[in-house]
Amino acid sequence: MIRGKEQQPYRISEGGEIERTRPLGFRFDGRNYIGYEGDTLASALLANGVRLVGRSFKYHRPRGIYSAGPEEPNALVHLRSGGRQEPNTRATQIELFAGLEAKSQNRWPNLKFDLMGVNDLASRFLVAGFYYKTFMGLPGWHFYEHFIRKAAGMGAAEHIPDPDSYDKMHGHADIVVIGAGPAGLAAALQAGGSGARVFLIDENDRPGGRLRAERETIDGRPAMEWTQKTVAALEDMENVTFLTRTTAFGYYDGDTIGALERVSDHLLAPEPFKVRQRRWLIHGKKILLATGATERPLVFDGNDRPGVMLAGAARTYANRFAVQAGRRAVVFANSDDGYRTALDLARAGIEVRGVIDPRIGIQSALKDQVAACGIDIVEGAAVARTHGYLGLAGVDIADLDSLRSGRMPETRFIPCDLLATGGGWSPNVHLHSHQSGRPVYDPAIAAFVPGASRMNDRSIGAARGRFGLAECLADGIAAGRDAAEELGFAAGPLAATPATEEPAAGPFMTLWQVPALPDRKARSFVDLQDDVAASDVKLAESEGYVSVEHLKRYTTLGMGTDQGKTSNINGHGILAEARGMDVAAVGTTTFRPPYTPVAIGAFAGRERGHHAHPVRRTPMHDWHLANGAKMIEAGLWMRPQYYLEPGETPSRATMDKAITRETLAVRNAAGISDVSTLGKIDIQGADAAEFLNRVYINGWKTLAIGKARYGVMLREDGIALDDGTTSRIGENHYYMTTTTAEAGPVMQHLEVLLQVHWPDLDVKIASVTDEWAAMAIAGPNSRAILSDLFPETDLSNDAFPFMGVRMASLGGIPARIFRISFSGELAYEIAVPADYGAAAWERCLEVGSDHGMVPYGLEALNILRIEKGHVTVSEIDGRHTAADLGFGRMMSTKKRFVGDALATRECMADPSRPALVGLTPLDGKTKIRAGSVLVEDPRTPPPVPKLGHVSSTAYLSPNLGRPISLAMLKNGPERIGETVWAVFPLRDEAVECRVTSPVVYDEEGARLHG
Repeated sequence: MIRGKEQQPYRISEGGEIERTRPLGFRFDGRNYIGYEGDTLASALLANGVRLVGRSFKYHRPRGIYSAGPEEPNALVHLRSGGRQEPNTRATQIELFAGLEAKSQNRWPNLKFDLMGVNDLASRFLVAGFYYKTFMGLPGWHFYEHFIRKAAGMGAAEHIPDPDSYDKMHGHADIVVIGAGPAGLAAALQAGGSGARVFLIDENDRPGGRLRAERETIDGRPAMEWTQKTVAALEDMENVTFLTRTTAFGYYDGDTIGALERVSDHLLAPEPFKVRQRRWLIHGKKILLATGATERPLVFDGNDRPGVMLAGAARTYANRFAVQAGRRAVVFANSDDGYRTALDLARAGIEVRGVIDPRIGIQSALKDQVAACGIDIVEGAAVARTHGYLGLAGVDIADLDSLRSGRMPETRFIPCDLLATGGGWSPNVHLHSHQSGRPVYDPAIAAFVPGASRMNDRSIGAARGRFGLAECLADGIAAGRDAAEELGFAAGPLAATPATEEPAAGPFMTLWQVPALPDRKARSFVDLQDDVAASDVKLAESEGYVSVEHLKRYTTLGMGTDQGKTSNINGHGILAEARGMDVAAVGTTTFRPPYTPVAIGAFAGRERGHHAHPVRRTPMHDWHLANGAKMIEAGLWMRPQYYLEPGETPSRATMDKAITRETLAVRNAAGISDVSTLGKIDIQGADAAEFLNRVYINGWKTLAIGKARYGVMLREDGIALDDGTTSRIGENHYYMTTTTAEAGPVMQHLEVLLQVHWPDLDVKIASVTDEWAAMAIAGPNSRAILSDLFPETDLSNDAFPFMGVRMASLGGIPARIFRISFSGELAYEIAVPADYGAAAWERCLEVGSDHGMVPYGLEALNILRIEKGHVTVSEIDGRHTAADLGFGRMMSTKKRFVGDALATRECMADPSRPALVGLTPLDGKTKIRAGSVLVEDPRTPPPVPKLGHVSSTAYLSPNLGRPISLAMLKNGPERIGETVWAVFPLRDEAVECRVTSPVVYDEEGARLHG
């Protein structure tokens, strides 16, 4: 019994690869349908009589299923729901599964009645490049941009997190065969038999390629029997890896293939502990590209209506899926593929109303078979126009020579609901092109074929224009043997090419476009997805866009999700005719990866969210949480933002109160801050001082043991990389600290210098960030607190001056004490082994409580450092020199250091470069946003000259009673006392500010020295 037959009126009662005993329920646009296991969403929709599946990008014209593979330009759907939903998914490649949900895109309010279809009525004004010509005048682009962006796009992305996992895998092979059609299978079998490691990958759920859609025979048996035998032989070879549902999306340097394996896309949800997709990087020595070919459509008036379909796709739906793509069909093709299509459709029970062949007097065995079936053949004719709106109703055919002459020909109307068109086949040269291979034009097939290769690849079968089955098999066998022998494997004798039964074909006829009827303004589409018509191509040529690359960008030809797989060659052929040139001279555009769209999740793999980088916590983390800290991500670290006292609940008011409390405590008593996140690098070796002397801009050879020094290091291009202090612990032992954000990059920088540039230096370095817990105690009472903590250490200015370093014991815990300050107050940093961090922290708080000490977080720390003009990664952002940041006088002229040569270039030493300054609002109260652009006058009409930007901001300095900021301003030091405007366009804000010195609190630095 055929289940679901009443719901599938276009399903053929027998044949195909579907499993009729396994019906599957699915939904499309809110309606329930039935399909079978083995269907794609496209074939199931056709079986249920659904013809209208989408709307085009620009004109919102009705669109139907056009193809049966990755080239599909029309049937893009929004698949699944919730976090798994995926826009712009090709219905032709979605394997049907129970519970599948899909909806059409690019329409409102619904598919049949799309109000945006009004664009089609205005199509004469929306031609190629219309936005360049229309939206540049008054009231200006920014006015129109809002409306254009709302109307643009195909599908919509969601903000719901994806619940699925993605994986990454590496594969290594001697020979990689891409494509499991007849050529690929033959090549893999021959190569695998030699003992070479072979990877065979194919984007479909089963091998066979085009054989699955055709009625071919091999050795007198159905071709799929040969396929099954070949696959069984390959599966018995331990040296062969066969990946199905895997698309090779890119060909990269080193003969590396990027591939996407759709592990669970054919399921409603991945099984437990299974990934949804896996991204492969397959490293091969020889690459065999058996990627097949894509059928081209014919370009004629009304060629975009639902019901117009590629001839090969119509055969696929009939032979592979047992689906009638229509009841009454007309076939229009410029090769014998048209006759093959007519025969297959007739066998599927479709009434073939005629075969329209623009050729005349062709002798062909397939043509004779069609005539014997009583099917009408019209030679020398073309489809001049189609009828219908939401679906095809019929076609007008006319004499092609009359159309070309511009005379009004006699037309004949043929009612039909399916028009199968074929304009020839184009080899899939995408992967060949990814590695800079340039395709060359072959006039015999009116298509581009692979040219010379830059890497170790070889295109075989239809991928190089060999479309006959016997040719494909022979090409594959030879390529597999040659690749194995070139790698030194004993390939053995060349296998015999299996026998095929292929009727002799008539000559191919190049036909880029069918001229329109003289009394009509034709709507002949080249790119169905982006609504690029033949007239757009000709308009672009007339306006000077004669390069295929310019044509692509001016008209959007081939810029959709299908990358012009069905449109590029026709567009270039029409351009060539308009220019009076050969297509070979016009050329083709550059194909770039990915071949088909790849989800970003597949590139990220498991490295997303907290798996992207480890979440790092200081040894005092639990104490912070238990004592009211509100944590914030700071790079990889979780750090306290501020601390709430008992009884306070999180709110903007309590946050402001906490930050004020902490800031005032540091300035008036004492505060303690967790600075364990600073990068810490241990440097040892006889040449350690020389190494530091080369790394930093200032001198280091005179640093005494027990002293620290502030330093700035540059990149090789003269731009500031990082700042921090380095302390001399022993004769050849130094302890470097870096900013939290740059700890990793600085370590990498130092490693490169030692391993690549100065391998002769006797220096060893190690990251010890996680080995030490560190806390800063700052404020007027800090010396008293340290005296109680370390009673045996003399903390007087004479015995322990600023930038001094001492080894001590904190209740038996070994400790390092550094007298350094980031707040501008008398301050000390204490470092203890990480395992003792929490105990040392609690001991410091216990002693400090008698002196009014409180813990303070990043917000207070930021305010304190902005008051003192101290820079962080917000200023050392990869754009500024040491001089820009106020460190120009530190740069030694007596030694060489990394970046010194380029740092002294004229452009780097230009005094007009943006330099560090302070800002305060003129009204003393308006907040200045970080990232604001500095300008002279916000009322200046665009383009407004940029003077600089705001790098850091404190919305209120409790010590000064006003907002303050740091900024990078052109001629900054010379403009102190002047006013500028800080403009934040995203919120339409403009604040008039006074330029100040970066240091706005304790400018003499008296507090630092106690």
